[in-house]
Amino acid sequence: MPHNSISPKQLGSARRLRRSLTGAERLLWKHLRAHRFGRAGFRRQSPMGPYIVDFVYHKAKLVIEIDGGQHAEAEQIAADRRRTVWLAARGYRVMRFWNNEVLKNIDGVLDKIEIALRARPPSLTLPRKGGGDSEEFAA
Repeated sequence: MPHNSISPKQLGSARRLRRSLTGAERLLWKHLRAHRFGRAGFRRQSPMGPYIVDFVYHKAKLVIEIDGGQHAEAEQIAADRRRTVWLAARGYRVMRFWNNEVLKNIDGVLDKIEIALRARPPSLTLPRKGGGDSEEFAA
């Protein structure tokens, strides 16, 4: 995603979300952070346009969202759909996992992420400022 200015309000919201990860987000981040997952450079609670996504690997244009029970409500389903359409229009693929799936089956979640990364190799575009990696995904 090209470098865009982020409003101070959105930046503050992202920082707050980084400090208050859910248990499922914390567990997944433990596996994705610091290029631990096949050298993929994931970012957490990252502002993208009008949204803040849970996890993103810009080089592979992959967004991962971890959803709690509120995401099963009609209004939130519609909002999530709008977010997915907005991200897809910019070339990003969105993967969604329920909290309980991450907490009870982290290996299965990581397998699905690895399959998605292998199906869509990293792009040649530059990552956002402060993120990305120097090598392609390799598990």
